[in-house]
Amino acid sequence: MTDSNIESILHENRSFPPPLAFAAKARITPAEFAALNTEAARDNVAFWTRLAREELSWHTKFKQTLDDSQAPNYRWFADGMLNASHNCLDVHLAANGDKPAIIFEGEPGDSHTLTYRQLTAEVCRFANALKAQGIQPGDRIVIYMPMVPEAVIAMQACARIGATHSVVFGGFSANSLRDRINDAGAKMVITADGGWRGGRSIELKSAVDAALADNGKTVGKVIVLKRTGEPVAMQEGRDLWWSDVVKGQRDRCEPAWVGAEHPLFLLYTSGSTGKPKGIQHSTAGYLLSAKLTSQWVFDLRDDDVFWCTADVGWVTGHTYVCYGPLAAGATIVMYEGAPMHPDGGRFWKICEKHGVTIFYTAPTALRALMKLGDGIPAKYDLSKLRLLGSVGEPINPEAWIWYHTVIGGGRCPIVDTWWQTETGAIMASPIPGVTATKPGSCTTPVPGIDMAVVDDNGNPVGNPEQGGWLVVRKPWPGMLRTIWGDNARYLSTYWARFGNCYYVAGDTAHQDQDGYFWCMGRADDVFKVSGHRLGTMEVESAFVAHPRVAEAAVVSRPHDIKGESIFAYVVCRGTRPTGTDAEQLSAELREFVGKELGAIAKPDDIRFADNLPKTRSGKIMRRLLRAIARDEKITEDISTLENPAIVEQLRGRA
Repeated sequence: MTDSNIESILHENRSFPPPLAFAAKARITPAEFAALNTEAARDNVAFWTRLAREELSWHTKFKQTLDDSQAPNYRWFADGMLNASHNCLDVHLAANGDKPAIIFEGEPGDSHTLTYRQLTAEVCRFANALKAQGIQPGDRIVIYMPMVPEAVIAMQACARIGATHSVVFGGFSANSLRDRINDAGAKMVITADGGWRGGRSIELKSAVDAALADNGKTVGKVIVLKRTGEPVAMQEGRDLWWSDVVKGQRDRCEPAWVGAEHPLFLLYTSGSTGKPKGIQHSTAGYLLSAKLTSQWVFDLRDDDVFWCTADVGWVTGHTYVCYGPLAAGATIVMYEGAPMHPDGGRFWKICEKHGVTIFYTAPTALRALMKLGDGIPAKYDLSKLRLLGSVGEPINPEAWIWYHTVIGGGRCPIVDTWWQTETGAIMASPIPGVTATKPGSCTTPVPGIDMAVVDDNGNPVGNPEQGGWLVVRKPWPGMLRTIWGDNARYLSTYWARFGNCYYVAGDTAHQDQDGYFWCMGRADDVFKVSGHRLGTMEVESAFVAHPRVAEAAVVSRPHDIKGESIFAYVVCRGTRPTGTDAEQLSAELREFVGKELGAIAKPDDIRFADNLPKTRSGKIMRRLLRAIARDEKITEDISTLENPAIVEQLRGRA
């Protein structure tokens, strides 16, 4: 890579219009997109009301639209009644019952397909099994499973009978699981003997046993799926095999018609301090946002094969695996295992094998795959891909360009999406047949979302490129309703900063001269060096523009003179540098970053590692990195890491 190449990637300002062949067949035309935005700007509530009536199947039609009488605890369509599972399954049976709903690929190589008719039957059998075990509408059920179709079946079955599910990522420890079970007051846990990950079985049932050993008084039953076949302890009177509870159950189950504001699910997300927050989402508003964004952002067509690589333990897996695409009648792919097993071509092999047309993944996964070189994806036929997506954190321009050219062959639009657990669905993204994209920008809000960048006083930032707080100024149907059992925390976390007027995302951003949004990272990931505010994303992008760097993560540590200094963790292409090579590369990288961003951005410390600490969903554990940089005691639960052994290397001990 030449210096000019590095410069063009780091300071990427090119605009990529939608490919003509794609735009010619796109679901939304520029005129239709403009009409949606005009309608939303004219009357935002009427806009969402029309769509709710047209897109969702209601048992009792609503008359109320937005109830803001207790703002910011907003309510939408509150007097209407519906069922989420009915909207995801039953509505498709007449016309598309034999269409594939889920294509499953297990890590060991086993695969099978469930049509919409088959999936509906399995959901009904399991829903009847839950009712037979005494589950009632409003009961909370914790789901702690591998990434297998039964996880979606369990979620949909809960929705079908009006129970509220709380999915806990299968990589979380017994302690984390216990906290979530207790906070939700769960009546049941649904789990498996284990799952496959990285070529080995990951125990799940044993973690459930440990989580319930000292407490778990609300949990009466544990249902266990046989996945790996490894022996597990079964407690008589409490534990039941999945196969046993569904035996003899009818394949029809009348949906429980619930109010629009009925809690569909709780999903726990970490806060900067204190216990995890149980984000509570409604049924109608969430489902509407999930379905619409699946259609708008991913340009879903009847023959698409849609693969979102996220685990259902995260909100991306809720919205773009379990609910949104199924509500839109799409065919989805589910993959159980690790992206690097048995080698770095597994993702691309699955795309080829199952004819994936839409691929949605995280920048961390892309950077790890990019590190392996262009030769691996070149071995596979990726010609059926027509749309690519990115989710989880801002994607650095170099990874964007690699994704565009190597994976998409230059023909696939990239939808770089910004949203959160709390927002329920995508808030800002290119519309693939309409929006010209810029590498690293989530571009503009989707229709009906009023986003802005404001200063510390809540006033819009008028100067392009000046950063500020990312806020949403009007309520939207898919927004979180509260934090389970702690509405005061909901108000203080998301609304209090600007007098309960704006939803405060906790992210910093700026808008360019074209009005495009550029997310700079979490507010607590912005540091101030000698009075200058620097976003983690811009510093990390500078690092990865260097030809020897595959990935980087930066954090701050206290500095007596500067206030804060930059501490960088760097993963190189090829082998990890040591000795003289490491010293020379450190000096070179300091100068390189200083040249690109200014001397103030030069890192004081650089530590080389084989990998960054990531959860199995691909998220970098930045608070862990910050604790290591500051020589603080590690309080993070490292059991969720893909490779817990990396911690000692990051400490400089290996």
